[in-house]
This record gives sequence, structure tokens and C-alpha cells, in this order.
Amino acid sequence: MATIKDVAARAGVSISTVSHVLNHTRRVSEEATRNVLEAVNALNYAPNSVARSLKVNNTRTIGLLVTASANPFFAEVVKGVEDYCFNQGYSLILCNTENQLERQRHYLRMLMEKRVDGLLVICTDMDDEIQALLRSYQHVPQVVMDWGGRCDFANVINDNVRTGAYLAGKYLVEQGHRQIACITGQLAKQTTQLRLDGVRDALAEAGLELAAENILEGDYEMQSGFDAMQRLIARPTRPTAVFAFDDPMAIGAICAATQAGLKVPEDISMVGYDDVEMARFSSPPLTTIRHPKAELGAHAVELLVSRIRNKEQTAEAVDVQPELIIRHSVAAPRQN
Repeated sequence: MATIKDVAARAGVSISTVSHVLNHTRRVSEEATRNVLEAVNALNYAPNSVARSLKVNNTRTIGLLVTASANPFFAEVVKGVEDYCFNQGYSLILCNTENQLERQRHYLRMLMEKRVDGLLVICTDMDDEIQALLRSYQHVPQVVMDWGGRCDFANVINDNVRTGAYLAGKYLVEQGHRQIACITGQLAKQTTQLRLDGVRDALAEAGLELAAENILEGDYEMQSGFDAMQRLIARPTRPTAVFAFDDPMAIGAICAATQAGLKVPEDISMVGYDDVEMARFSSPPLTTIRHPKAELGAHAVELLVSRIRNKEQTAEAVDVQPELIIRHSVAAPRQN
């Protein structure tokens, strides 16, 4: 098995230069970097990460705890995380917990046993149990994403969902809609309540209210959007616009409307949330609220790496602002 000495000899550089190239710890000339990487490939060299971690007291490994990686929003954020880790020479361990407390406990124990340098948490809600669990590992630097709260042991990236929902509601009101329905996520989730508050803020500005019967609970999955729209269509009088609290539910709702012979936006307008990639390719292309997902993921890891390198750095909250993306799924309501 090749050693780092073999790589250095073949590349014609020092052992320390090989180490800097492989660990991204210092800038090395393009020529030396190319020679080292060619030698690594030619010799099939694999560093002994266990020995290295014992020597320098870090593993250059980050743990990523995510509630539902199959969701398009999370998948796009994870890609940003993974790209940044690769470019910075960090390994990433992805753990999908499906929002189950026992799996969260198991994966956190496993990540601590692997001696990860830091922990990134992507979740739709931070209940008391998972917060207490994370607090018990506060000796490890942590960054929490996609949660509207504050905590004293981790950096928090607040995505301002109330503001995003306000933008969606305001846009529908500006287009002339007065009968607006919401297909929400689970009503017990904090992020769902924040989005409802944002819609109510926008309607209140126009002297309107969100009727209780126009709040239809979904689960942030496409099928629930489809089912909710079917219930709306079956009413004697349906709303003129629907705001779905994520893009998959909005696309499911558009599908239900189309199957019922309705046209979007001529018969009913639709707004989604998150601006996942499929939103551009729905029929019609979906008006939605955008978060820069890949950039968010990269920023979260950048923040985490900063905390890893400076453990005295205090936990803080970072706000990101949502943006309304106008496409073709909203029109003024038809006049009767």
C-alpha cells in the first residue's frame, strides 16, 4: 500500500506539500497540486484518516442531520452542503431521520462516535425534545437551518417564512383576489403557523380575513396538495386563488385542478413556496417564494467551519430574506 512518502517522491514535492494539497490547509501552486493529485491517482493512495484524526484531533468530517432528504427543498439544500464540503476537503455523513426522535438519538450517538468536527441540522421544526437532545452535544459546533427560533448553543439560519408568506398573500391581493385558500403543512408545526401569520398579515392590510374553512391542512407532500384541491373544487363556491405552503403541494393541486377540467390561472390561481427546480417546469410554470437553496447550504457549512476553527465564537442567528418569483400561475380573478 502506497504511503504519503511514496506520493511525495513521485510528485517531486515534500511530504508537507502533499498534506497541504490533500487537506486544503495551505495554498499550493497549480503545478504542484496537479503533480500531487496525479501521483495519488497513479498510486491509488488513501490517507489513514483514523491515524490523522488522532494526531491532529479532528476528522475533517461534518455530520448532517436532515428530517426528510427526499423532499425537493431539502435535496437542493443538501447538494449545496455537499458541494461546499467537497471543495473544502471535508467529508459529509448524511443522516435522514424522517423526523423520528429515536432515529435522531441513534444518528447523533453515531456521529459523536465518529468524532465529527461539527453538526449541521436541517429541519422544519425544532421541538423541545430534539432541542434538548442537541443541547446535550453542545460541545460540538452546530448550525441549525430552516427553523424560525433562536437558541443559545448553535448558530441558527432563520429563513423568515412569515415574510415569505406575506409576500405571497400580498401579491394575490394585488392581483385582485379576495377569496384566498391556503393548503398548509401540518398545523402543529411552527413553520406552518408562521406562514399562516404571514398570509393573515397581508390580508389584514387589505381589510380582509383568512376564513377558517379556507385553511386546508396538508403535510408538505404532493398528494396532500392534490387531495386538498379536490375538496376545494367540490365546493359550491370555490376560492379564486390558492397559496400552497410548498411547491410539491402546489403542483399536486394544479394536477387536481387540471384533471377536473379547470385551467390555471384562468379559473384558479396558484402560488407555491420554496422555488424548487420542478417549479419552473410545472404547467403552467409556478409563481412561488424563493430561497437560494444551494447558497443557503453552502453558507451554513461556511458558518459551521468558522465555528469549528474558532470554538470561542458565540452562537448567533443569521437572517435570510425570501423573494417573490412571478411566473404564469397567477392571474386576476374572472369577473362574474
